[in-house]
Amino acid sequence: MPARPVFRPRPNAIEALFGRRKAVIGVIHSLALPGSPGYDGRPMAEIVDFAVAEAGRYRAGGVDGLIVENHGDIPFSKPEHLGPETAAGMAVMTDAVRRASGLTVGVNVLANGAIQALAVAKAAGAAFIRVNQWANAYVANEGFVEGPAAAATRYRAWLQAREVKIFADVHVKHGAHAITGDRSIPELARDVEFFDADVAIATGQRTGDSATMEELSTIAGGTALPVAVGSGVTPENVGGILTVADAVIVASYLKQDGVWWNPVDPDRLRTFMAAVERARA
Repeated sequence: MPARPVFRPRPNAIEALFGRRKAVIGVIHSLALPGSPGYDGRPMAEIVDFAVAEAGRYRAGGVDGLIVENHGDIPFSKPEHLGPETAAGMAVMTDAVRRASGLTVGVNVLANGAIQALAVAKAAGAAFIRVNQWANAYVANEGFVEGPAAAATRYRAWLQAREVKIFADVHVKHGAHAITGDRSIPELARDVEFFDADVAIATGQRTGDSATMEELSTIAGGTALPVAVGSGVTPENVGGILTVADAVIVASYLKQDGVWWNPVDPDRLRTFMAAVERARA
């Protein structure tokens, strides 16, 4: 790996984007978009209306920002399916969410959808991109991506798109995109910094996985970047997490029956935000 670049001092990206440290970022899991394998033929207007309604519930509950996501389990598309039609639909949906909510909005893709994600973010006025699994399948497994493809993974520096912030995952669990066994958590945190991210996200690889407080502290100590926690956050643990992290990204706990693609449960959101406010006090 080449020598780490020397970065100019930069403001804390969480504070710069959301107007506060200790921010709460909700996740909108899109219905399947046209062009994706799970698309069921419903009108685009209905897909947008669902996302906008989700954004309204989140805003009413007091979150600081939103991530619009279109990958993962059925009915969502995988990143390799983020072709022109799906990307255009995601841009339209994200723009509608941003305008309707008035919140700071980002988009979520995997590392092999980097260029598409940047196009979506620019078209939709999104302020940041969460590049999921950056620090394992595309960085930790050295040699997995080579040549021009590896250069493209560093897309923000490559395209000089400095106004779009980058949130990059530091995965702590093994799973479908397993981290190679000889990579330590501090190394993964440094990889995220090396790839010119603005925020490091401590997260697991599967629904329900989460970083332990020990792992979170190790990640926070291994990077100069602000740290967010991207999975497993609940009212019971958010107070402790926010003693170390600058932000939390929450989805499953806040959805009806704990299922990603269900609507936000306003009661769960109120309970969660009450715990956050106690932690902020």
